[in-house]
Amino acid sequence: MLTYTVYSEAGGVGKTTMAANLAVADARAGHDVLAIDMDPQEGSLSFLFDVADHRTDSEADSLVRHLVERPRGPFSDLIETSEGVDVLPAHNSLEVLSKHLRRREEEAADFGENWNPNVQLLRVLKDAGVPSEYDTVIIDPPATADVKLYNALHATRNLVIPFEPSGKGQQSVAGLADLVTGLEDTLDINVGVLAAVPNRFKGTNDQEEMLKRLQAESYDIPVVFRERTSLLEGCWRKQCSAFKYIEEHRSRERDYEIETLEQFEELAAHLRQTREQEATA
Repeated sequence: MLTYTVYSEAGGVGKTTMAANLAVADARAGHDVLAIDMDPQEGSLSFLFDVADHRTDSEADSLVRHLVERPRGPFSDLIETSEGVDVLPAHNSLEVLSKHLRRREEEAADFGENWNPNVQLLRVLKDAGVPSEYDTVIIDPPATADVKLYNALHATRNLVIPFEPSGKGQQSVAGLADLVTGLEDTLDINVGVLAAVPNRFKGTNDQEEMLKRLQAESYDIPVVFRERTSLLEGCWRKQCSAFKYIEEHRSRERDYEIETLEQFEELAAHLRQTREQEATA
């Protein structure tokens, strides 16, 4: 099973758009895909896939309830399907997930139990049979390094890092390398970086130099996405992936947009191949 978290410390680098389109690309290739939205922002993966109807319903079951062992129904009832992808939508209670997990940890301690708040997503997914049911699991957490990211990393052990090829973007990638090392020490797990993915590339000399430096530092950069503002803004406006947007909302095909879809497919296939090679190494 391929599992990874799409994450960047920097905001506005296309993290959620990339997670959604990689999920759809994998689903179109015939794989069973689960995309998990752990971002409490309104403009998250749930919004893009148009499955956010119960985000504000305080009576609804949610991933948070399952994480603290207070579910109101089976895990499978949480799943919505959009564009061939099973999506576990976000709920507003994610904003206070740390508080709920801390309270549950304190309750366990009162009874002499060891209860790790950072491994609860992994527990929920295993109990629900996700490893045997899905070929790919993709998690989209917020940009903050908190318990939501910790749970995502424990569940996936792999990162895909989108970044903008600028001075700020290079700093965010370098900073993330330090962050990964710190997280590995804190969580006592190994975290792999499956790929670093440049977004909004304009082909300047400085950007070309930056990519060369990152590759020299052993970052795998399988594809480079150029500026596609019109396409990706259209996706958010119509609440769909780039695949559906081009097929249903474009009056004519644009070669550079078709190329973008092919790049999402190429990246999805590359991530799967990389994971398979690691598994057999």
